[in-house]
Amino acid sequence: MASPLQPREDTLALLSDLVAFDTVSARSNRALIDFAAARLAEAGIAAQVLPSPDGAKASLWATIGPKVDGGIVLSGHSDVVPVDGQDWTSDPFRVELRDGRAFGRGVADMKGFIACVLAAAPRFAQAPLRRPVHVALTYDEEVGCVGAPKLLAWLAEQAPRPAIAFIGEPTSMRVVNAHKGILVARTQICGVEAHSSLAHLGVSAIGIAARAITLLQTIEQELAAERQDRRFEPSRATLSINRIAGGTAVNILAGRASFDWDVRSIPGVDGRAVLARFEERLETKIMAPLRAAFPTVEAHTAVVADAPALAPEEDGHAETLAKRLLSTKETRAVAYAAEAGQFQGAGLSTVIVGPGSIDQAHKADEYVDLEQLGLCDQFLDRLAGALVSGG
Repeated sequence: MASPLQPREDTLALLSDLVAFDTVSARSNRALIDFAAARLAEAGIAAQVLPSPDGAKASLWATIGPKVDGGIVLSGHSDVVPVDGQDWTSDPFRVELRDGRAFGRGVADMKGFIACVLAAAPRFAQAPLRRPVHVALTYDEEVGCVGAPKLLAWLAEQAPRPAIAFIGEPTSMRVVNAHKGILVARTQICGVEAHSSLAHLGVSAIGIAARAITLLQTIEQELAAERQDRRFEPSRATLSINRIAGGTAVNILAGRASFDWDVRSIPGVDGRAVLARFEERLETKIMAPLRAAFPTVEAHTAVVADAPALAPEEDGHAETLAKRLLSTKETRAVAYAAEAGQFQGAGLSTVIVGPGSIDQAHKADEYVDLEQLGLCDQFLDRLAGALVSGG
């Protein structure tokens, strides 16, 4: 039996460096971005740091090789989910190696991929590439894929234009050509307060919210009847109501209420269209009749985050190249949302491929198999070879 493929020493060293940065989405990622830019500079690679609107966070973009169109983007998000309340057996922000695995927050999702890319960057820089490699690091993916659209809007004004994007979410180094989208929304309701003994003089915002939630559940059933995609589990679009608040006292009709919900859409279902369907029915079926008696009642829904699904591309260049580099004919779909759909929407042929398993992400004792990092190192070496040969 062949021995497991091991990662490069510099990959492991970089993984330790990256995990040590506490880049939970609620905090800044600037220290990690500055570190990555410095490591690239050591290899003679100039990186552009693109601050968020408030300057607290940043994305990174770097180009390696010739300044021509048709390059390959290697993209990863720098933020991680919290560790609060999780029972870790080791320090989550310090990589621990044991039993052929690396443990630490983000090792699978997705600092393992970023470490492989940064370790490969000097080798890309030294190779006579015929097409460029672009390194992209984003922020706030874990809170709704918020950072990537700003990077992509900036990229639309730049030259040269890349053609392909590999998004390094954990796929066990398998090619993923489809993922679900996510639209996160907050609906706020304004009712009319009254003493609960005189309920006819008011209307509870919580009561309106309950009817609105029932409407969302009806729309979810309709979506299931309209479209299914058996590559996903569940095979339909889902609508989830995940947080609700409102009211001031048990004997006062609630003047205000709000609830947060999301649409997890399969390819072919547009989250914005689902939102429009909800808003139209909420107004005509619930709010307008109430407003006849209570003119001040209101409902407003704001989009908090919106990341479209990734759809399979017929004869897609990204899929073709990734399958060739991995010597496989297989593709998969995943139920989680990612930035891949955003890159595809920006005109890049896109797939997801990265080390580790999503089954290990977001948990206590998150880990990545060292063999997975070795396979990613090998994948990037093969990519360099393909770009040298012009493939």
